[in-house]
Amino acid sequence: MRFTVESVNIAADKGVQKHEVPEIVCRVNFGIEGDAHAGAWHRQVSLLAGEAIDAMKAKGLELAPGAFGENIVTRGVDWSTARVGETIVIGEVELEITQIGKECHSHCAIYDAAGDCIMPRQGIFARVLKGGAIDAHSSGDYRIG
Repeated sequence: MRFTVESVNIAADKGVQKHEVPEIVCRVNFGIEGDAHAGAWHRQVSLLAGEAIDAMKAKGLELAPGAFGENIVTRGVDWSTARVGETIVIGEVELEITQIGKECHSHCAIYDAAGDCIMPRQGIFARVLKGGAIDAHSSGDYRIG
């Protein structure tokens, strides 16, 4: 399933909105250089569908890229069909889906600013299998199964 990358975003701290950058660099078994979630764990990279963000904007919210703490905003793929273990390829980067959604323990800065956080319901988390650079003009392929 082909899709495009709409924005790439990072933050130096966890639990805050990320800011848009021209390019991210993904490192194997580490994540994104300069992002607080990088490290040897299963949630190195987060993805969120631009269509899900559009639904929140339709409620009257003004949202910048990275507002929900997502690293990569995609367009043209329905992440609700994603399963743990499946592969996402964006340019030369290869990601393995490790988690669907997440538990929020308290209302963070993202919730306070947006009034809701869709990452717990619609966010996709992955680890980096093959590194490289991704920018907002990249295209990707989601391999089901």
